[in-house]
Amino acid sequence: MPPGRENDVKNRALDIDEIRLVSDLRIMHAKVDELHHMVSRLRQIHNEPSIVNYADGPVLAEEIRKVDEIYLWFVRIKEEMDRRALSRG
Repeated sequence: MPPGRENDVKNRALDIDEIRLVSDLRIMHAKVDELHHMVSRLRQIHNEPSIVNYADGPVLAEEIRKVDEIYLWFVRIKEEMDRRALSRG
């Protein structure tokens, strides 16, 4: 998408790449909600020592690494949103 094109999305039809992005974001939102629900349920039913005791250690460590990576990406996205909000207002 050309730079600055994202600024005028309310006044024009979306192109195919923008439609794909919106679709991907909706899927991401659903998956994040699903992960949050699953983790919340596990935390509600099982204590952390049990999780550590019964988990496959290397697999759990890799999952934690992936979640850390996702978290850091979300932090960068939030910082960008905050910067834009400050510049507008």
